[in-house]
Amino acid sequence: MPSLDSLNSRRTLEVDGKTYHFFSLPEAAKRLGSIDKLPLSLKVLLENLLRWEDNETVGPEDLEALVAWQKTRSSEREIQYRPARVLMQDFTGVPAVVDLAAMRDAVAKAGGDPQKINPLSPVDLVIDHSVMVDRFASPEAFEQNVEIEMERNGERYAFLRWGQNAFDNFSVVPPGTGICHQVNLEYLGRTVWTRDEDGKTYAFPDTLVGTDSHTTMINGLGVLGWGVGGIEAEAAMLGQPVSMLIPEVIGFKLSGKLKEGITATDLVLTVTQMLRKKGVVGKFVEFYGDGLADLPLADRATIANMAPEYGATCGFFPVDEITLGYLRLSGRPESTVKLVEAYCKAQGLWRNAGDEPVFTDSLALDMGTVEASLAGPKRPQDRVPLTQVASTFDDLIALQLKPSAKEDGRLLSEGGGGTAVGGNVQSGVMDYEYEGRTHRLSDGAVVIAAITSCTNTSNPSVMMAAGLVAKKAVEKGLTRKPWVKSSLAPGSKVVTEYFAAAGLTKYLDELGFDLVGYGCTTCIGNSGPLLDPIEKAIQQGDLTVASVLSGNRNFEGRVHPLVKTNWLASPPLVVAYALAGSVRLDISREPLGEGKDGKPVYLKDIWPSQKEIADAIAKVDTAMFRKEYAEVFAGDEKWRAIQVPESDTYAWQADSTYIQHPPFFADIAGAPPKVEDVQQARVLALLGDSVTTDHISPAGNIKADSPAGRYLRENGVEPRDFNSYGSRRGNHEVMMRGTFANIRIRNEMLGGEEGGNTLHVPSGEKLAIYDAAMRYQEEGTPLVIFAGKEYGTGSSRDWAAKGTNLLGVKAVIAESFERIHRSNLVGMGVLPLQFKDGTDRKSLGLTGKETISIKGLSGVKLRPHIPLTLEITREDGTTEKVEVLCRIDTLNEVEYFKAGGILHYVLRQLLAS
Repeated sequence: MPSLDSLNSRRTLEVDGKTYHFFSLPEAAKRLGSIDKLPLSLKVLLENLLRWEDNETVGPEDLEALVAWQKTRSSEREIQYRPARVLMQDFTGVPAVVDLAAMRDAVAKAGGDPQKINPLSPVDLVIDHSVMVDRFASPEAFEQNVEIEMERNGERYAFLRWGQNAFDNFSVVPPGTGICHQVNLEYLGRTVWTRDEDGKTYAFPDTLVGTDSHTTMINGLGVLGWGVGGIEAEAAMLGQPVSMLIPEVIGFKLSGKLKEGITATDLVLTVTQMLRKKGVVGKFVEFYGDGLADLPLADRATIANMAPEYGATCGFFPVDEITLGYLRLSGRPESTVKLVEAYCKAQGLWRNAGDEPVFTDSLALDMGTVEASLAGPKRPQDRVPLTQVASTFDDLIALQLKPSAKEDGRLLSEGGGGTAVGGNVQSGVMDYEYEGRTHRLSDGAVVIAAITSCTNTSNPSVMMAAGLVAKKAVEKGLTRKPWVKSSLAPGSKVVTEYFAAAGLTKYLDELGFDLVGYGCTTCIGNSGPLLDPIEKAIQQGDLTVASVLSGNRNFEGRVHPLVKTNWLASPPLVVAYALAGSVRLDISREPLGEGKDGKPVYLKDIWPSQKEIADAIAKVDTAMFRKEYAEVFAGDEKWRAIQVPESDTYAWQADSTYIQHPPFFADIAGAPPKVEDVQQARVLALLGDSVTTDHISPAGNIKADSPAGRYLRENGVEPRDFNSYGSRRGNHEVMMRGTFANIRIRNEMLGGEEGGNTLHVPSGEKLAIYDAAMRYQEEGTPLVIFAGKEYGTGSSRDWAAKGTNLLGVKAVIAESFERIHRSNLVGMGVLPLQFKDGTDRKSLGLTGKETISIKGLSGVKLRPHIPLTLEITREDGTTEKVEVLCRIDTLNEVEYFKAGGILHYVLRQLLAS
């Protein structure tokens, strides 16, 4: 920590007989001016700058700008922020380690020491994204899924084991342990971090960046952290600061308490809808108000987790007695708990009753007004009250179907035309045979009911509620419908401990919610196949079926390629919909089924009271956490048995379909390419609003007839062994073929039809986007993408930018960008450009057959937010010029772009030294 400490702020703190050195905010304020009204999240940033003051990356004017924020409540000042640590999961972690391995090769090739490439900050990688729900609803499901996971991913896991040995400051939490964000919340996070330096122990706020957008979950513990792209995280690991503008901070005041029967999931879906409507993209959200006094830590973490869904950089909760209670419950040492309390109180980072910081803007919620809700059918911010789910689905069907038959007096489809969720005219009903019985599958059938994801499985209140609903349902004689694929994938082993302690496991098992694994599963798209006759019935009837999951993402094509509508719900509602079997049943008033006494059973009959839930939660104790995290890095016998060579550089296997040497640093020894105008580019795709990183770089199934599927088959991989795009992220050959290959993406060049295809111009051929891009590369033609609002929403997926780069795309021109993806594009040398208000692809009448030049880059000093000119040449030869805004936002990003990307910049610096 090279602080000049020009404000003489170094002080010591005695806690439990130990001396800690720290940089005191109150002492700094004596010279800077009062910071009493500064949001606590910005106080964390202020301490960070104070600690890293060096007059190069951090100077006194940066500190002054943060204090002045209390008056302006916004800032255009760029600061250099250094998080304490980095968190990764395996989908994003594998390509990051691949990049580090490739950088080591580049250094060695240039005659340097490969050990120069080493994380300087602690890195924890948790393997949680690879387990699939291949087996379900059986006592053997967990063991079978683990075995299949190890077989499928042995090559990737061996590579990560090599990385664990080869790199310093790099730890791997093996598969079968839990979801990275829950492991972070329950074990890795400390709230106050310490570091020994020059014989002294320094204390400072625990901060991090993570390669998963839901890194924000840790903000519930008072730890400032958010998701970044893998490439940005790699740069942070290698000592580069995170360049950012001092953010606007939106205050969210919570008051009151949740009503009887309302869950934390209902609360978070309400908060998400409110903040999306408010507009908080790129901003911090900080929760405050006296309602926090009764808001459990797990509920705070649930709200913080969903920050990417409401669009914020993070959703920060201050430290208070609730925080200390959770640290004790989860088994943190008492010395850590005492340090957190003493440090936060000394620094003014402690929440006091009645605190009212100043904010850029604010909004408020009385938690007593929250009602039971789901979100769907394809966006997490689209909250639907439980009472309106059935009618919402019926309205959806009415939009996309022509008049059809009725079954049992209930209208299956009506209305005319349209494709709200994609798909063609449907019949609405299909019979299928399974195990000698005929079943009827209809539009709205719930074919997946999954208790999954980091958002809710860390929360004992909603998990215990699910177990209690299962218990009451079994006691009433209800069973899940036969077409429902049910699964339980907790975020940590602690969950199964407390289910067992509360006596609820057997009831979940009886309804088919057997343990299938510890990982993201359905939420990341690892749903596994549906039963074969069900898949055939959906395809033959072109049915619009549903999934209900306790997750945070329900984007098109993510959960399962055949499931067109996906609904986020609390774990107890997931169980309820497995019993109901259809989202067309209004479970708020219609019976879920018939009990063993022949009488109808309603949701209210099996919904637990708050007291029942509280009594179950009382079974959760510290011993469970200490037991499950005692040897968190050890892994099982299969993990320990993986053999890996010890070497500074990786031995790449030419025939591997999982891990390949990426081409990003091939020309790193030469001079960086000059920044020049883009001349006569073609349009690769013309896209609409809310194009997600799932649309750009899918994580789920690989279709056999897709470019990626063809590549794998050509390399001897059978379709049953394709695994997922997410698991193949260490192989650029698969990932560039998968870019824009989502089955639900709509290219307006082809009239908005679904699928990853485009029109090659001027030949007029319809091709897969990858195939067209390769043809354009052969022709020496640069490419651009046009899009609408909120381009790149969703996961912090570095391959959405890497793949775009490898396809030859020079620029993406959109109406607006989500924060992480815009940064990732710059980090891969792709130019993000934003239309000025009042201009878009539609107002310009773009068809995709134009040629596009971007003027204003050659021969000028590139700087943030420079205006550039888009020169559009139409088929008839006429031209039009439009001014666009360059969305390179900071001076650091300018340097990254000029170097060809952020990792190129770091590597060139290392080679120069």
